[in-house]
Amino acid sequence: MQDSKESFIRAGYEQGAWRDLARRAFWRLIAPLPDKPYLFLKFWSIKGAWPNIDAPKTFSEKVQHRKLYDRRPLFGLLVDKIAVKDFIADRIGPEHAIETYWQGTDLASVDWSKIPLPAVIKPNHASGLGAFLYSPEDVEAFLASNPCPAWLAIDHAHYNREWAYSQVERRIVIEKLLTKDGGVPWDYRLFVFNGRVSHIIVDTRENDAGYSATYSRDWQPLPFYDPDYYPPYPGDMPRPDTLEEMVALAEALVHDLDFVRVDFFDTDDGLKVGELTLYPGGGFEAFEPPEYDRLIGEKWHLPSRPQAGR
Repeated sequence: MQDSKESFIRAGYEQGAWRDLARRAFWRLIAPLPDKPYLFLKFWSIKGAWPNIDAPKTFSEKVQHRKLYDRRPLFGLLVDKIAVKDFIADRIGPEHAIETYWQGTDLASVDWSKIPLPAVIKPNHASGLGAFLYSPEDVEAFLASNPCPAWLAIDHAHYNREWAYSQVERRIVIEKLLTKDGGVPWDYRLFVFNGRVSHIIVDTRENDAGYSATYSRDWQPLPFYDPDYYPPYPGDMPRPDTLEEMVALAEALVHDLDFVRVDFFDTDDGLKVGELTLYPGGGFEAFEPPEYDRLIGEKWHLPSRPQAGR
């Protein structure tokens, strides 16, 4: 019975791997297309349905609408992990921006004697990339492999047609490593619609496993999650002591925008804004139960179309 179960799991994994390979091949095939047909086809390949981009109802459709039609100059600043720090400092105080040790494109210009360790190194225009540098040995190993040219080559404006990233001057940033009680701080992702926090997605790791959970602004558990992401947290997450402060800061930070996801880290040095996200998951994330895509989308009141897409 155990062998059958393992075979079933392995078959499911292999099927998923082949599906991912087929999707990526399809995305390469459609890459030369203009933005609108590309987004239609990519959305269909992931979600199995055609999006209504011009009259969107779901959250996922409204992300696609924003990509095509909402091209405010401010957006380029908000997605730049370096430039946004001044925006954060001006609106809610410099203590909520992560300290920068260095920025640039050529690591040969870094004076490592002036970089306090531990630190984090990452690109300013992409998510999910970076390295922790705890010791001089980590620095040596990083310099030997040097993924920075590959990082700087990533083009979200083309890959997911997220226009704001086309406005960012791509750079590498070295920052202070954030900690909480000797470990990695939890990541709180606050979804803010028209100046009000709707819900909070919390990402954490325990025993080398990742988990996610969704809560209301007053910390009531909500019954939806992304089945393609981390599994739901087994149990109730503790209400953070900084919840009220976090909600107030998020709403003050983006009070005049129709939607922004504000990501906070609760650290030993207080609340730090990790990034501001305009296109969560590229608008391709799954919802379980599926009706929450529509329920969350109803909270997003789109502005009148400011500019036609390409």
